[in-house]
Amino acid sequence: MKPTPTDWPRISSAIYYRDPRAAIDWLCEAFGFEVRIKVEGDDGAIHHSELTFGEGVVMVASEGAWTNNPDRAFAKSPRSVGNGNTQSLMVYVDDADAHCARARTSGAVILTEPTDTDYGEDHWSDRGYSCEDPEGHTWYFAQRLRNPPA
Repeated sequence: MKPTPTDWPRISSAIYYRDPRAAIDWLCEAFGFEVRIKVEGDDGAIHHSELTFGEGVVMVASEGAWTNNPDRAFAKSPRSVGNGNTQSLMVYVDDADAHCARARTSGAVILTEPTDTDYGEDHWSDRGYSCEDPEGHTWYFAQRLRNPPA
């Protein structure tokens, strides 16, 4: 495989919001993301942004920005498609309980409280929770408790 661009993970996700400017602010406050880049169009719309969390990157844009076609279903906020969720994002954090408290304080809807999940001694154990952001995207945050044996 050829190397990825500098400071770019091999896999990243893009999510779309009705109000990406507010979403970017909220994601930074509630989840601890940091803005790496924000590209605004002449009309003031967010056409592209890159939010980082550790080595991970999530791109946030206005509905339809990527395709220049606001009717494309995959480039929509869940609120624009009858609250259907088009994806779920999973992020590892250092402390799932503290992260959940921060998200809750910022207004995230907690779908599942922090819970330990143990896949057995041959596998791993995580502590995680799930939540919904203000536009209905589902997020899962986990803390690794035990790695699988080597």
